[in-house]
Amino acid sequence: MTTAQISFHPAPKLAQCETGVMPPAANNAVTVVTRVWLDEYAWLEALYNDVANSSPKLRYPDLISACVSLVFNRPGADLRIFTFLHTRLVLRDQHTARRQEEMWREQYELLLALQKSEQNRHPHPQFKLDHFTTACVALAMEEDGAKSKLFEHARRNIARRAATQSR
Repeated sequence: MTTAQISFHPAPKLAQCETGVMPPAANNAVTVVTRVWLDEYAWLEALYNDVANSSPKLRYPDLISACVSLVFNRPGADLRIFTFLHTRLVLRDQHTARRQEEMWREQYELLLALQKSEQNRHPHPQFKLDHFTTACVALAMEEDGAKSKLFEHARRNIARRAATQSR
C-alpha cells in the first residue's frame, strides 16, 4: 500500500488587533513585520495580481514600502498621515482584522519616527505601526494615477536598495 503525502497551504496570515512587533532576533532583518487593515490590503492584493505588475513581479513588501515612499515623497507627510488617523481611521471598528505582511526596513524607519513623535504622545491618542502602515496605503490609494506611481516607487526603492548593497 502506498501513501501519498498531501501538503496544505497555510491559512492566510490574519491578525486581530495586535500590532507589528519585531522579535528580538529580527532587529537587524531587512524587512519588518507589519499589519494592514483588510480594506487597504484588498487594494494591495489587486495591485499584486494586476497585469501591469510583471517583470519583475513586485511582492507585498515592495508594494507596502512603495505606499510609504509615495506618501513621504510629498511635503507634509506627517501631517497628512496624522490627519488621516485622527479623522478617518479612528472612526473605524478598531477590532477589524488585519493582514500580516512585511515592509522594507528603510520605510519602516520612517513610520517608526512618526510612532515616536510628539504627535503620538500624551495627550494625543497612541497609534501603532499597523495604523501608520494602513494610513500610508490608504493615502497612496487616493493619489491620481496611484497604480503607476506605486509601481514606479517600488522599482526606485529596489534600485536604491541594490545600489546601497553594492557599496
